Amino acid sequence: MKRYFIHTFGCQMNVNDSLRMSEVLAKMSYEPTPVPENADLIILNTCSIREKAEDKMLSALGRYKPVKASRGALIGVGGCVAQQEKDRLIKKVPYLDFVFGPDNIARLPDIIGRVESERARVVETAFVDSEEYVFPRADPETSRGKVTEFVTVMKGCDNVCSFCVVPHTRGREVSRAFPEVLLEVDSLAKVGVREVTLIGQNVNSYLGGVSFAQLLLRTAEVPGIERVRFTTSHPHDLSDELIEAFRTQPKIAPHFHLPVQCGSDRILKMMRRDYTVVQYMERLNKLREARPGIAVTTDIIVGFPGETEEDFEMTMKLTEEVRFDNQFSFIYSPRPKTGAALREKDWGPIAHEVKIARLERLQKLQRRISAETTAALVDSVVEVMVEGHSRYDAAKRFGRTPENRTVNFEGDAPTGSFVTVKVDRSTPNQLSGKQLAVLQLPTVEPLPVAPPVSPFHVVAEA
Repeated sequence: MKRYFIHTFGCQMNVNDSLRMSEVLAKMSYEPTPVPENADLIILNTCSIREKAEDKMLSALGRYKPVKASRGALIGVGGCVAQQEKDRLIKKVPYLDFVFGPDNIARLPDIIGRVESERARVVETAFVDSEEYVFPRADPETSRGKVTEFVTVMKGCDNVCSFCVVPHTRGREVSRAFPEVLLEVDSLAKVGVREVTLIGQNVNSYLGGVSFAQLLLRTAEVPGIERVRFTTSHPHDLSDELIEAFRTQPKIAPHFHLPVQCGSDRILKMMRRDYTVVQYMERLNKLREARPGIAVTTDIIVGFPGETEEDFEMTMKLTEEVRFDNQFSFIYSPRPKTGAALREKDWGPIAHEVKIARLERLQKLQRRISAETTAALVDSVVEVMVEGHSRYDAAKRFGRTPENRTVNFEGDAPTGSFVTVKVDRSTPNQLSGKQLAVLQLPTVEPLPVAPPVSPFHVVAEA
C-alpha cells in the first residue's frame, strides 16, 4: 500500500477537512504514516487567516522537497492558501504537484489520478455552487475509540469583516440540512463518541431547516451524546433563543467562544463588526445570567490599522472587565483582497515593534486572569470526561471539564467515562488532581490498545 502524510495548519475546520481527506485516501488504498520521510503522498492542508501561517506552510514545503527527490513522493497543497493563491502557488513552488481548494476534497482521486497518469500539475480551486454543494460525511469507524468529535454544520461566511480573508477562501455561507447533521451525530454516538462539537466559520448563523438553537437542542437529545459544543460565533448571532438553550439544556456545554476582536468602538466600526462594546457586553451578561459559571473565550486583534494607544487601552480595559477564561490574540497582518489591507496606508499602519509590545502586554494580562481563574478551582471537585492518557505523563489520565478546561489526573477510569476529580494544582492553562469517583462508564467498550499515531501533524496556528 502507498502511504500518506497530512500536515494540517489552522482551525478545527481544517483539522476536520484533513480527516475527510484521510477517508478519501483510504478508499484509494493509501495508509497513513506518522513520518513524512516514509510517505508517497504529502498534503499540506493550509490556513491563510494570518500571514505567519502562510510562511510556515512555505517553510514546511521546503522541508518536504527532499522526500520528493528521494522517493518520488507527490506533494499537494489544500485548504485556504490553496484557494487564495490558486495557480500562483504552482508557479511559485516548481516541485509542487497539485493544488486544491476546500470544496474539492471529494475530487482527490481524480486530481491524484491526473497527476500520476498525465504527469500533469493540477489546480482545482473552483467553488461548488451552494445548491450543488454536498457536505462530506464522516465515516463513523474512523472515530471508533474516540470520545469527542467534530461535525461540520455549515461552511463559508457572509460577513465581510475588513480584516478577514475567509469569505474569499471559503466562499458564501452554506448550511447543512439538520437531518443530515443529526444522522451523523447518531452514527458517531453508536461507536462511542460522547461529545460533539458543531463547527463552521460562522456557526450560529446556521440556516439548515431549523435555527441554530434548535439544532443544538436536537443534537443534545441524540442517545449517547452527553456534551454538545460549537465554534465559532459572531456576536450578532447570539440570539435570545440561543441564550435560552443554554438555560434549559445542561448537555450544551457551558463554554462560549465569542470573538470581540477589539475594545474600541471606533476600531470595531473600521473592522466592519456590527456591534459596539456596550452591545457585546449586554449579550454576554444575558448569557452569563442564563448559565452561571459559563466559561467565555475570545479572539482579539492587536495593531489594527489606525489603532491608537487609547484604542488599545480600551481593549485592555475590556479584557479586565470581562475576565475571559482565555483569549486568542494576534497582531494584525494584512490579508489579500480585504478592506483593511486596501486601506491600511490611509488608516495608518502600526509599526511592528508597537504591535508586538501591545500584544505582549495584553497576553501578560490574560495570563494573570487565566491563572487567577484556575487557581480559584484548587481544592474544588470538577466533572471530567476522560479522553485518554495524559500526553505529559502516561501514568495519568486526561480529560476536560464541561467548561472546556484541561485536566490531567491520577486515576484509572477508561476512556469515555465521566469522573469526579479533586483539583490540587493549577496553571493558567490546565488543572491537575486525583480521581474521586466514576459517574458514568463508556457507552461502547473502549479500544483494548491505544489508537495508532495520528497521521496528522497539527500545527496550532489560527
